[in-house]
Amino acid sequence: MARCIELDMDCAQICRLAAGYMSRGSRFAASLCRLCAEVCEACAQECARHQMEHCQRCAEACRRCAEECRRMAQSASA
Repeated sequence: MARCIELDMDCAQICRLAAGYMSRGSRFAASLCRLCAEVCEACAQECARHQMEHCQRCAEACRRCAEECRRMAQSASA
């Protein structure tokens, strides 16, 4: 469970950072969004291993966030 909590914290922190980069229109936003998607996906996979309801909800939220980050990375690169 410690790994799960660690990834939750990593995910939350990189999401905040990516949001800041996107809001400023940073030229590094696409790269950061790709990394954010990777971290969110790792978090989703770890949370999904645990059967508690809050872990399952977290896994689903992280999957949705990863999808949005990939979409943002593609649009920011264009």
